[in-house]
Amino acid sequence: MASTIVLITGANRGIGKGILELYLKKPNHTVIAATRDPSHSTSQGLAELPKAEGTSLVIVKIDALSPNDPAAAVKELASKGIGHIDILVANAGIALSWPKVIEVKVEDIQKHVDVNIYGFIYLYQAFRAVLKKAKAPKWVTIGSSSAFLTVSIHVNYPEQTSILTMSIVSSKHYTPYGCEMSGKLPTVEIGILTIFSNFLHMQNAAYAPTKGAQHWYTKAISVEDPWLNAFPVDPGWVQTDLGNRGADAFGFKEAAISVADSAAGVVGVIDASNLESHSGKLWKFDGKPGALNLEA
Repeated sequence: MASTIVLITGANRGIGKGILELYLKKPNHTVIAATRDPSHSTSQGLAELPKAEGTSLVIVKIDALSPNDPAAAVKELASKGIGHIDILVANAGIALSWPKVIEVKVEDIQKHVDVNIYGFIYLYQAFRAVLKKAKAPKWVTIGSSSAFLTVSIHVNYPEQTSILTMSIVSSKHYTPYGCEMSGKLPTVEIGILTIFSNFLHMQNAAYAPTKGAQHWYTKAISVEDPWLNAFPVDPGWVQTDLGNRGADAFGFKEAAISVADSAAGVVGVIDASNLESHSGKLWKFDGKPGALNLEA
């Protein structure tokens, strides 16, 4: 049986490590741990994790701040005989502060942009060709409910399906304005909806916008690369160092969800996913859609 090849960024701690542990327990897998510093004790310790029969661990260096690391990792993996990736979990990210908009410093926004957006783009651009060599490739973005904003309207037509992401809905009839489409789009009767109904009312002006950008880029990838099953998964508010720092900032003892429960949910979503059912949609770690979807 051919080995399933999985690459996870930020794999030496938190959610990434939890996902890594579960894939290492699956037989006939090659699990690639991408970490910022493979020589660090948290990276070296991954070698001691239990592995199923026929499963191996490979550690490569990918620092999200580096525009060159992802491409270098592709070359290193090729030298080890790894020429394709079946599943890529884009997990690496930072959350350093949780300010209000009136308080946030531009330099703090930039720190989050550098890792969570630029690093995300470096990764995708380097690994796209490697993913395309797989039979049924998956790109999974570890997203965040902190970036939930809008409601998706799925409108089914005989020849096409249009997906409209609403930012303002104020009347019973909505006609997209200024949009170029391959086919004629009639007026869509959708009813009155509450905008931003899934917005999380917690100050988060540095981290959350960058996760929203990741959601957008993942959706765009699914459209631009229809052969790639690309979707974001919200892992929940997880008891990682990052998640617990956020909980402390908001006056909670700890985050709500254990790493084990979150990782198990995320892996369950990944394993159950296919191109038709999951690509381009936002999912929660419990397998439920991450936004309100209406079928017309």
